[in-house]
Amino acid sequence: MRVHGQEASEFSGTGRSIQQRGAWILAALICALAVSQAQTTAPRTEEQNQSNQALAAGRRTFESTCAPCHGLNGKGGEHAPDIATSPEVVRLSDRETLKVLQEGILQKGMPPFVALGPTRLSGVMNYLRSLQGKDKTAAVPASVKEGKELFAGKGGCLECHMVQGVGGFLGSDLSDYGASHSADDIRSAIVSADQRPGFRKGLAKATTKDRQQISGLVRNEDNFSVQLQALDGTFHLLEKSGLSELSFDSAPVMPSDYDSKLSKSELDQLVGYLLSIADAKR
Repeated sequence: MRVHGQEASEFSGTGRSIQQRGAWILAALICALAVSQAQTTAPRTEEQNQSNQALAAGRRTFESTCAPCHGLNGKGGEHAPDIATSPEVVRLSDRETLKVLQEGILQKGMPPFVALGPTRLSGVMNYLRSLQGKDKTAAVPASVKEGKELFAGKGGCLECHMVQGVGGFLGSDLSDYGASHSADDIRSAIVSADQRPGFRKGLAKATTKDRQQISGLVRNEDNFSVQLQALDGTFHLLEKSGLSELSFDSAPVMPSDYDSKLSKSELDQLVGYLLSIADAKR
């Protein structure tokens, strides 16, 4: 009996020893994982802080060097053009932008800033990119296919706007719109169209004295004539003396109810689609 009891005691002690070793191993693994996570998180946080500091430095240089002519928001002033939303400027590559900053454009009155050095010029360029909206993306990952279907279908955008050579003629071509506008800018243009200049424009309906009816957007008008652009893109120059009636729709061409007509997810898909086609073209 003592032998059996001794064996049971030794077995129990061995079991406790195994449990203790298991607990030590588990604790060691937890510590190792914690250290690994800390080592991974710390460089990322440090890298983000460095990026924020570099952007802040670029902003200070921009405000002291560029803003007096181009404005604090980069959208132009009395002495210099818009460099935040102008497609010609936004399309420039980083190399081309740095070249302009270094060499200037003397014929247009812009002096060279090569004396600032490569680090400060790079900071200015990065801050300019933030003003151009290139550091902003859509709120959610967008499906290009779904966004395209909304653009052509439920949104009704394709009836007036053209994209990549397909669509209507009454609105602006949106193929490059996402290249010079951020996701927030595009979303605002969709849901706050009634705040944009020229929003109140509606279609005009002209009836000639021989009872021909023409509907379109007024492109030019004076006391004697009116020029209409029809939905198919054709222009009609009509003498007012030859018209029996000329009326204007009270409803604007651009709808103002997209915030209720489309869900937030659908708006995100539209925004993502316009950004994606601009990126694909670039």
